[in-house]
Order: sequence, then structure tokens, then C-alpha cells
Amino acid sequence: MALRLAISGFGRIGRMVLRALVESGRDDVEIVLINTPGPVDASAHLYEFDSVHGRAQGDVTHGDGWMDVGRGRIAMTHERDPSAIPHAAHGIDIVLECSGHFNTRDKAAAHLDGGARRVLVSAPCKSPDATIVYGVNHHEITPDMLVISNASCTTNGLAPVAHVMAESVGIEAGYMTTIHAYTGDQPTLDSSHKDLRRARAAALSMIPTSTGAARSVGEVLPQLAGRMNGSAIRVPTANVSVIDFGFTAERDTSTDEVNSLLRSAAEGPMKGVLGINERPLVSVDFNHDPHSAIADLTQTHVMNARLVRVLAWYDNEWGFSCRMLDNAAEIGKTL
Repeated sequence: MALRLAISGFGRIGRMVLRALVESGRDDVEIVLINTPGPVDASAHLYEFDSVHGRAQGDVTHGDGWMDVGRGRIAMTHERDPSAIPHAAHGIDIVLECSGHFNTRDKAAAHLDGGARRVLVSAPCKSPDATIVYGVNHHEITPDMLVISNASCTTNGLAPVAHVMAESVGIEAGYMTTIHAYTGDQPTLDSSHKDLRRARAAALSMIPTSTGAARSVGEVLPQLAGRMNGSAIRVPTANVSVIDFGFTAERDTSTDEVNSLLRSAAEGPMKGVLGINERPLVSVDFNHDPHSAIADLTQTHVMNARLVRVLAWYDNEWGFSCRMLDNAAEIGKTL
């Protein structure tokens, strides 16, 4: 029997998770409930027509309290309090918390009060029972982990590459810069924001800002705790980002060896999570790519045998949403 999932928050990630399920055709999970403050007709319209990913596959219909995207009716609710969402009435196994408003363990756990059995948060989360990056540490999920963080899209992009490198040539210390598409918390015109750089118009500037993604890798790969840091530059593109990862290897290596290691991982244990590219592509070519990261082997460089640079593209919406479903399925194995 398929796991019964709920989506709480039907914004960019919530809608992409549902689209990813429909496009995958997978039958091990099913979304049966969506909670969102927006009206049903608007939710259905924004699901069907997307400025970045195009029109959704299949027919989209809706009515009073429901929406159907081709896999049966999905109940639609509009509760502001997670504990008030009727998870128990709908037999929800796992809530995908995608609202962006409940990113602490205590706040996300309110879904459990509503009858859900587990919660998977689509963002970094304060004090979760675990932070899980599918393809890297999903095998560590245990039955006592009730609230799990899916980490960030950038951590999902960096962790597979860092894992391959750490297990082979070793990482003494590393620094990542993500050249990141703008996101919904940035204004289209200058406006107030606690980060004064993010207060500026998203489509008009390259905007240096912070990210905890590199440090978060230490939560997923404890051997790298304290060895990684990073920053972000938000750029005027709507989707697809790229990680520029430089590190000092613990032993001598070469460009050819690093590329061989990445290729072997992408074709073997990390197939579907880590991809590779060897063609002269640009960011738009990776739109709607389901991998967490696509290592661009044309951009790998090794200096003086120890200083390594790896470039990895990632669709910060689609790849991450695909991993939400993968992690939900893994959590389901522990119920």
C-alpha cells in the first residue's frame, strides 16, 4: 500500500513535489491532502501553469475542497495551525512541511499533534531529529526520528560531491560559493529586508549573501564538521544554480582522477542523485533536471596536486523536490 502524504504549504516546493510525483509515475507514495492558505482555484491554476517549468502534465480539475491532477482527488484545507490540519482523518503517514514557516523541531512537531506519524521539513531545521540528504545518509533513518529535515537545495547539491571526495582523496578544508537563482524572499523592486543586500531588486543585481549550506554538510557527513564553509551570490535568473567548490585534498590527486571518481559515483552508487556533464552547457540546460547535483567535468581543475576545484549544477527547485519524495519513501520503510 502506498504511503499517504500531506503537503503543508503549496508554494514553489510544494507544487514541484506534486508535479514530481505525477511525472515520476511512482506508486509507493501518494499525496492525499494539501494544506495551503490560498484558495483552491488559485492553487490549481498555479500548479497547472508554471513560469519556470511550463504546463503540468495531465488534466487538472478542482472543486469545493478538492483538486485532482490525474491521480484521484486530493483534499484541500486552509488551516494556519499545523495541529488543526486533519491528518488523522486522512490517515497521513508523513507530512511534507513546505510552508517555510515551521522550520524548528517544536513548530514542525505540531503536525504530529494533528495525527501525522512523521514530518519531513523542506528546509534546514533547528534541532530536528535528523538532517537527511538522500543518497548520502538516508540509510541512517530510524523509527525514532519523528521530525526530519530534508536540508536545503544547496546542501543537497554539495553533499554528494563532498561525500565522493571525502571518501577518496579526502578533504582537509573546503569553501563553497553557490551562484544561486533568486528566490521568493527577494523583492522585484527595492524593498525592506533584514539583509540589506537582499532588500535590492532581485532581477537587477548580483547579490552577495550568506548560506549555511556548507556548514550543514557537517550534520550529514560528521567527518567534515568544522572543515567546510561557504557563501552565496544571488543572480538575476529564475531557476538553476551552480556550486563552485574548492578544497584542499588530503593526498595528491589529479584532474583526471577527480573526474573519474565523480563519473564512477554517478554511474554507480549515486546514480539518479549525482549526474555528470561533459558538454558546453549553461544554466538553462539544467532546468527540470532531477539530480541533486550535476558535476561539470569540463570545469574540474587541480592545482599543485592538492588544491581541487569542482563545479556542480543543480535545479534548486526540481532536484530538491524529487529528493523530498525519495526521503519520504525511505522514512516510510521505518513506520
